[in-house]
Amino acid sequence: MMSRGATRVARSVMGQVGSRYFSVAALRSAEPMAGGVLGSPYRVPERAVVTWVRIPVVGVRNASTLTLGEKEQMEEKENVTGSAGGAGGEEKEVGSYWGVEPAKVTKEDGTQWKWNCFRPWETYKADLSIDMKKHHAPVTFLDKLAYWTVKSMRFPTDVFFQRRYGCRAMMLETVAAVPGMVGGMLLHCKSLRRFEHSGGWIKALLEEAENERMHLMTFMEVSKPRWYERALVFTVQGVFFNAYFLAYLVSPKLAHRIVGYLEEEAIHSYTEFLKELDKGNIENVPAPAIAIDYWRLPADSTLRDVVMVVRADEAHHRDVNHFASDIYYQGRELKDNAAPIGYH
Repeated sequence: MMSRGATRVARSVMGQVGSRYFSVAALRSAEPMAGGVLGSPYRVPERAVVTWVRIPVVGVRNASTLTLGEKEQMEEKENVTGSAGGAGGEEKEVGSYWGVEPAKVTKEDGTQWKWNCFRPWETYKADLSIDMKKHHAPVTFLDKLAYWTVKSMRFPTDVFFQRRYGCRAMMLETVAAVPGMVGGMLLHCKSLRRFEHSGGWIKALLEEAENERMHLMTFMEVSKPRWYERALVFTVQGVFFNAYFLAYLVSPKLAHRIVGYLEEEAIHSYTEFLKELDKGNIENVPAPAIAIDYWRLPADSTLRDVVMVVRADEAHHRDVNHFASDIYYQGRELKDNAAPIGYH
């Protein structure tokens, strides 16, 4: 009798409940991660995973439930909307990686570092004592081929730019930044194929490419390119990239020798640039801020100071590429000799 009475009471209670739901919440917290970011341990925020359970009752229509994956997507969408500065929300700085605040980089004097394209530890002081007059005399057939190839490239450049050395330097850097990237890429693939080290040459060539690109970023502040000069960059870069890529595949010694002679021509162009500045034919404007920070120049530096350090960089690239070509001429590989890393 007691059992039957209890059953009737339970049925009555469930009938009153009808289509209501019961929620079961499970809290999960993450322990602090080992280590930390900038001295502060990183804790994953606690999150509640809610599972909705429906009590089936006869006569009540079944309702669909949200899966865990759908619920996580909804929560993520709400978080993104809130951080984007929605109604009543505040805009937040985008972290460099999931919830990790970007590091605050400052200069030596404590002021905030404003460049994202390079960091303080990538800056340096150029070696102005390097010999600018060194020249590799072409002896072999490949040397002469490389030498006259570069000389033939100089003629149309002289005709097109004449004495507009600011635009000439800008165009030169769009080409000079290609060989290091191509050579570094091909050496990288070779290292993967052969399961061997590169002797540091991958890094050295990529450093060269990045250094040449920073030359371009600097001269962009000094000389604004015209529309037809931008169009010329597309054409020249497309042709030169593919030509150098094929040349490096066929003969790395030829490819590096071409770059060596190309850098010699760059030294000549920057020397003429300095002469025009000294004559007053080109205004010696203040150095761009990016150049002052990249080469650690004094705050009162001028365009002439920038040309001096850029010319020194080109002289170092000349030596590196002639050295690489000499290694191949001796029947050895680049990995057999340590690369001059950091040798700007």
